Amino acid sequence: MLNRVSSVLNRDVKQFGKQFMFDANEETCWNSDQGKSQWVVLEFPAPVRVSELRVQFQGGFSGRSCTLEGCSKGGALERILDFYPEDNNSLQSFPISQDGPVVQKLKIVFENSADFFGRIIVYSLDILGERDL
Repeated sequence: MLNRVSSVLNRDVKQFGKQFMFDANEETCWNSDQGKSQWVVLEFPAPVRVSELRVQFQGGFSGRSCTLEGCSKGGALERILDFYPEDNNSLQSFPISQDGPVVQKLKIVFENSADFFGRIIVYSLDILGERDL
């Protein structure tokens, strides 16, 4: 899986890089730089049917109003889900739908943040679903 992020705090990828959202270590995190509309893009090697988004923020640095967008390979991103996380440290789950969309690319947009400067801190990010055959 390929992933990209909008920014990393002070460009310090060794301490705050995108890889830390997926390492299952509760002491590491992705920390964005300041600014509006931070985002994460995930590209899968094969089409997947997504059913749930799970994310764990640091309280005070969570997204307030967020969107999940997706598309097939080479397609245009389309809005799948609007979600509104709570500003806390809990792992939060957002079901997508019974018949989730089949996508090869997902983009999570944190349109605004609980942080005055627009920073987002994510300790854990998981997409649940299954490979589409």
